Order: sequence, then C-alpha cells, then structure tokens
Amino acid sequence: MSEIAERLEELEQLGLARRLRLVSGPQGPTVLIDGRPVLLLCSNNYLGLADHPRVREAAAEAAMRWGVGAGASRLVSGTMTIHRRLEERLAEFEGSEACVLFGSGYLANIGVIGALAGSGDTIFSDELNHASIIDGCRVSRAQAIVYRHRDVEHLEWSLARHGGRRGTERKLIVTDSVFSMDGNLAPLEEIVELAGMHGARVLVDEAHATGNLGPGGRGAVAQAGLEGEVDVVIGTLGKALGSYGAYVCASAEMVRYLINTARPLIFSTAPPPPAVAGALAALALLQERPHRVQRLRTNARVLRRALAAEGFPVSEQEMHIVPLVVGDERDAVNLCQEALERGVFAQAIRPPTVPAGTSRLRVTAMASHTASDLRMAASILGQAARRLGLEPAAMLAPAEPKPEPRPQSAPPAWESEREEPEGLYAEELLDEGELRAPPSAPFDLERDDAITRAA
Repeated sequence: MSEIAERLEELEQLGLARRLRLVSGPQGPTVLIDGRPVLLLCSNNYLGLADHPRVREAAAEAAMRWGVGAGASRLVSGTMTIHRRLEERLAEFEGSEACVLFGSGYLANIGVIGALAGSGDTIFSDELNHASIIDGCRVSRAQAIVYRHRDVEHLEWSLARHGGRRGTERKLIVTDSVFSMDGNLAPLEEIVELAGMHGARVLVDEAHATGNLGPGGRGAVAQAGLEGEVDVVIGTLGKALGSYGAYVCASAEMVRYLINTARPLIFSTAPPPPAVAGALAALALLQERPHRVQRLRTNARVLRRALAAEGFPVSEQEMHIVPLVVGDERDAVNLCQEALERGVFAQAIRPPTVPAGTSRLRVTAMASHTASDLRMAASILGQAARRLGLEPAAMLAPAEPKPEPRPQSAPPAWESEREEPEGLYAEELLDEGELRAPPSAPFDLERDDAITRAA
C-alpha cells in the first residue's frame, strides 16, 4: 500500500475523508443531487442572487462583449473597463475611497496580510478566523499571536505584551466579522478601540457579512458604525453577491500600496469579465431591493425557532449561519447522510475546518427559502438526529467567549513567559506537546496530523 493510500485509509478510519457531491442545476433553494431533489441548506448564496435572471444575463452579455477570461494579470493587460466599474461601485457601497478586485477571498487575505505585515512584525488573529487568514499569517512570516475567540481582554493583554519593542515593527489585528462556522460576530467596536490605543492596523474580513448585515447590507463594519475607522475591509463576490472573486476597500493610498505589494494580485490572472459583470448586477439588485436582506433575516429567525422547537441548542437571533454541533466526526457525517436521504442537504463540517470534537452540520438560510421550507427542514433534521440516537437537546452549544476576571499582577494562564516562536501554530512546539494557540483553536493539517499520531 502506498503512502497516499495509507493516508486515505487513515482519514476514512478517523471519519475525516471527503468526497465531492455533484449538484445538478443552479444554486437555488432546491437542487438535484444524484438525480433527487433536495432542499439546499448549506449554500453561501445567501440572497439567492447566483441564479437571478439579471445576474445570469449580465454574465452572458459580458462574455460576449469582453470574452470569457481577462487574459492577463491586473498589472499587465488584465484590467478592463468592467473591473474598474465594479471597483468604483463597491467603494461607493462600502463608503471607502478606493477598491481593488482580487481573484478570490483566499487570495485577498493572503495578499493583504502579506503586504501589511512581514518578518519582525506582529499579527493578532482570532482563533476561529478562516483558514485563508491563518495561511496569510503563515506566508507573511510575521509573528502571529492567536487570541481567544472574541476575547477582547486576551487581545488587549497580547497587544500590550507583543510587538513594538524596537519601535519599527508593525502591528496588525485580523478578524472575520461574521465567523463562518459559528455564525457569531466579532466585537469590532472594542477591536478598533484597542487598535487605536496600541498603534495597530485593523483588517476585517466581511465575507459572510457583505449583503447580509448592516444598513443596506453593507456589512458588520457599517452595522457597528465604524465606516472609515477600519484600515482594510475585505469582501467577497462569491457569497451574497452570487458570483466569484473578492474585493478590498481602503483608502486610496492603501489601495495603491496593495497594487504594488500584494503578490496574489500581481501574479494572478484578473477575475473573468462574466463573474465581474454578474457581481455588478447582483450589487445593483441588492441596492435596488434591500428587502432581500430583511427577507434573509426573517428566514434566519424562522429557521432558528424551528430548530429550537426540535430541541437543538439554537439561540433566537437573525444570524443566517446556524451550527448544529454534534461533536464526533462520524456522527456528523451520519447525520448529514440521514438528512440527505430524507430530502435535506446540510453538509457535515469536520476538522481541520473546525476544532476537533466540534464536528457539526453548518445550516444556512437563504432569502429564497420559504418559511415552510425551513420549518420542514428543521423537522427533518430533528427526525434524522433521533433516528441515529442523537438527542438534539444534548448537542453542544456554539462557541461563545467566556472571559473570566484575572489578577492584573499575574500573567493569564493562556500564555507562558518565554518568547513566542515565529509562525502560526509553530511545529517545534508539537513535539513538546505544547501549543501557542489556545486549546480550542481550529486545527490545521499539521496540527491535526501530529495530534492524531500522538494519540
């Protein structure tokens, strides 16, 4: 048996193997999987715009007018009129001076983090940030300090202790605004206040907030009244805006700097014109019909109430991402399959995407669902769980911060007194059984593999 075959077998035994599911047709509230119609409850097409007729028509027209691909990077010949038009509209939408498009949210995070922090600098990253942020911290070669999820006290302590010793180092705080696997919000007001006190820049990834939160769907930064106070806002075209790609909004000076320093922007082909035109049409629809945002919030409330009625530990709010934390990897996979056989597709999410022991079904509402769709889905999920012997009421509650008061004279228990190594989740600590990140931090592949083998 080859090394690759052995690793695949190991993943199977651990309940961590993955496969691609073939979805037929557009990303509507109902899709065909293996020829059977199922209710889709795991798409990021939050506003239902990916298959909207105007978005489709705009993409098709752009393909005929500008071609299918951009043909070159942004700095060569890949910047077309359609790119500049969308950048101008997004800057206006976000209330910023300027905007620049990237090929994807992953590329945007890698590029911006690497441009704003490097060797000798310090990045402060929430422990449940998206993998693209984690990888951006690694690639930057800056010292990465992981603070507990949404724990402002830990962030403040970390900012006071790390960085700025020589007076030339840069500090960067990076956070998702809406955390994609838990559906909760970063404490943006407190983060911005701390950044001002400690001379740090702030980068906020609005991937799961753009189009879903704030006035007119402008995101969590706008909802918090922090427009103009966050150094860099990253958004996606591939979720609520129903297309593909990403954007970065900032000051004109910052955008010029990123154009000159963000390697994924410099060395990647520009986003394809049909995707850009589709996003432009979706943005226009969002601004013309803001009721879609309210419809999403209403649907989120309906879904949460229906799941709570089935006994799931779900809070009543308007967040469109609802985690059903099962715990065990195999239980999550089995629950996903049982629900799918009953007509509901809610994907199982396992390590390394979420921390070990918190595997879950990540359930998402869309504006295009009906209330009856969502109530039926909740009922099916409850039936499926009980069929497998998983009592909904016994499932874990989603991650929430539980800060405890600590004496000011002693260092918090989460940190040691020695110097921190460079790099996020440094491998040299694994051999000693230590982790710089808090124990509940999400696993990356190296940590997952090391802990699995140690067990």
